[in-house]
Amino acid sequence: MTSILPETNLDQQLIFWRRDFHQYAESGFLEMRTASIVAEYLSKLGYHLKVGSEVMVAEARMGVPPIEILNNHYKWAEKNGANLQWLPKFAGGMTGIVATLTTGKVGPTTASRVDMDALDIQEDLSQEHVPFKDGYASINANMMHACAHDGHTAIGLGLATLLMENKNSLTGTIKLIFQPAEEGTRGAKSMVEAGVVEDVDYFIATHLGTGIPTGEFVAGNSGYLATTKMDVTFKGIASHAGGKPEEGRNALTAAASAVLGLYGIPRHSAGASRVNVGVMNAGSGRNVIASNAFLKIETRGESSEINEYIRDQALSVLEGAAKMYQVDVNVDVVGEALSSIPSKELVNRITACAESDPAFSTITAWSTGPSGSEDATYFMNRVIELGGQATYCVVGSDLAAGHHNERFDIDEKSLRIGVNVLYRIALELNK
Repeated sequence: MTSILPETNLDQQLIFWRRDFHQYAESGFLEMRTASIVAEYLSKLGYHLKVGSEVMVAEARMGVPPIEILNNHYKWAEKNGANLQWLPKFAGGMTGIVATLTTGKVGPTTASRVDMDALDIQEDLSQEHVPFKDGYASINANMMHACAHDGHTAIGLGLATLLMENKNSLTGTIKLIFQPAEEGTRGAKSMVEAGVVEDVDYFIATHLGTGIPTGEFVAGNSGYLATTKMDVTFKGIASHAGGKPEEGRNALTAAASAVLGLYGIPRHSAGASRVNVGVMNAGSGRNVIASNAFLKIETRGESSEINEYIRDQALSVLEGAAKMYQVDVNVDVVGEALSSIPSKELVNRITACAESDPAFSTITAWSTGPSGSEDATYFMNRVIELGGQATYCVVGSDLAAGHHNERFDIDEKSLRIGVNVLYRIALELNK
């Protein structure tokens, strides 16, 4: 297939891209088809591309799927419209892309980041759900774009189009970062460690929706919580529950005790703090002392320091439960994100850009209420640490259902709105 519609305008092209990515949803580090199509289009536009291992440190990725899943999905991508020239560069879950536009004129380096991954959710397949009714629901079981990343990727391509068409109006350098595995906060750290923002003066991350309706815009969202995602395995000794219970070492009771202890962690007085156990699996049979147990847990904090406190408390609980029941415990960090405060000067400049955009009826400079978590904070903090400026913007979009819901759907009018405001920002920063 081709990523370009013949004889069409940008509005129609954005919808085409978004619906294509939605239909072929790929979760974190599996965005091989998506990345190959993105790379093909950006290359044809004339961008200088670095991809895969050029822009990611493999060891810094978190929560990477097993190699068998990665290999099987590569074969799936080959058969489902991936660009075969680019696909090999994204094998093994190395699915990041950085596209660079150099104007040849003195000016700053600006980076815009969009994410590409879907969620591990089964999409609703009923006539009440527009993507199913109109024929572009996900064909991948338990993978769905339920957080607008399909729209983000389309916006990134649309922005790339306008920037290249108007290259003569720009100065400096513009980078477009297409990030894998934002869900679970797993992918950004690997790109930061690869140095993709070491030269960046201005960094902008963008999200659609998040409870903000079409026609509204937030220039600086500082409400994202720092977080740590952990997979926890308890390993005990199996034994006959009736005949020799004293010979067993019960991983299930250790896990159950840990769950109660985790929810008993004192909250932090300095700000919002969270802990949650989302999954608990244990044991193998009614009359067997359970030799194994598995937990998926997460901690969050309004600041990175608060999250560190909750995380350290959680680790103490897990180790204590293991000692109490004489079992082993292993903790694997499969995702992490920091807190970050947008740069005031950049937020003010972006607010002024948005105020000149007739698409927006309401513009909010700052949004500070705690919400979810975002690993774009790794990019933001690194740019600020090096003396640059960074922010996280939200482009409003009316939603059919909340984020991470099986009936999630965006207002496709927000795609062009997002492209236009990011282009206005680029004109302001790289004028």
